[in-house]
Amino acid sequence: MQRANSLSRSWRQNAIFFMAALLVTTADQFSKSWIRSNIILGESMPKTGFFRLAHVHNTGSAFGLFQDQALLLTIVAFIGITALLFFALSRSRHFSSLATMPAKLALGLIFGGTVGNLLDRLNNGYVTDFIVVGRWPAFNIADSSVVVGAIFIAYLLIRLTDNSEHRDGQNT
Repeated sequence: MQRANSLSRSWRQNAIFFMAALLVTTADQFSKSWIRSNIILGESMPKTGFFRLAHVHNTGSAFGLFQDQALLLTIVAFIGITALLFFALSRSRHFSSLATMPAKLALGLIFGGTVGNLLDRLNNGYVTDFIVVGRWPAFNIADSSVVVGAIFIAYLLIRLTDNSEHRDGQNT
């Protein structure tokens, strides 16, 4: 019975991982397609303001780093996707911090964002960015998803560390 419960929990966690990834990838690709179809490259709606939708091509990575390094960024994305799949599906049970629903959700967000931007690179040779907030560099749903997922993982790891230190302190 214990084994059946463990398999059921693992299946649900993996389903959360894949559903989050699918939702992020789909929303990212649809939003980028809409931007490419409705806003001319270099233009924004509205023309000025703190928050705008703009059509930007990014041949680099986050914050415009590594411009015109499509091959390198594609290789890094494939390595990242492979590592995420490996840890999320096979190794997470060996790491208690990764064997939870919140961690699988966070890994799914990172995976979906990585896949979304990789699809852009493979199909277009660049990533379409379109969200502009203040002076922050333009970004997209995939970028946001990776950042939110990474912050969530960091929070879970910090909480796990705090809990283990608290338990260790009680045992002494």
